[in-house]
Formats: sequence, structure tokens, C-alpha cells
Amino acid sequence: MSPSEVKIPGPEHPITIEPHDGRVVVCAGERVIADSSQALELHEADYPAVLYMPLSDVDGHVLKRSDTTTECPYKGTASYFTVDTDGEVLTDVAWCYEKPHDAVAEIRGLVAFYPDRVRIDS
Repeated sequence: MSPSEVKIPGPEHPITIEPHDGRVVVCAGERVIADSSQALELHEADYPAVLYMPLSDVDGHVLKRSDTTTECPYKGTASYFTVDTDGEVLTDVAWCYEKPHDAVAEIRGLVAFYPDRVRIDS
């Protein structure tokens, strides 16, 4: 992504990041794959809030990096992860911004999960 493609959050497309109040538990089926009291909540424009948590709060035995990446002009390049829990494979169910744009630097290295593919209790 070239610097000219980077978009800065503002009144037309606001992004706010704040600590999530409480604990976040992510389950694939019945298996807990993440458990965090350090989650951040990202609010972007009219989209539903997204919970980002430290990779250290995710079960490293089930998280496998995939080759998938996507670009967001506001946040940067997202890298994706597949979750494999004893044979149940959820492809590209989580993502992480390892080098996010400055406006969202707080989510650097944190991981988020698609709420329609895993259960997120918070």
C-alpha cells in the first residue's frame, strides 16, 4: 500500500480504540482458544465493534498462520490465522495487524476473531 492510499480516520470515518471492560473468552466448538482480560475494543464508522487481544492470550497450539492477507486503507495489512482444534479447521478465522498505520498503532500485534465463526463471550 503506497502512502497515498493511507486514509486517516476522521469525522466521515471515525475509529476509536479503548480498553474492553472485562474478560473475553473465544471458543471454537467447546474448546477455549483465547482468554483475555487485556482486550481492546475498536469502533470503526458504522461497523460492529471488534475485540483485539494479545497473541499471548491465544492458545498457540491451535493458531496457524495462513498465507492470506488483506489491505485496509485505514488500518494497514492484516495477516490471517487458521484455527485447528483436533481436526476441526476454521480457515482464516482470525487476523492481526503486525504493522498498522499510526492512527491505530494500539492494535499492533493483537489478534481479532470473526464472531460469526467462533463464539466470543465478553
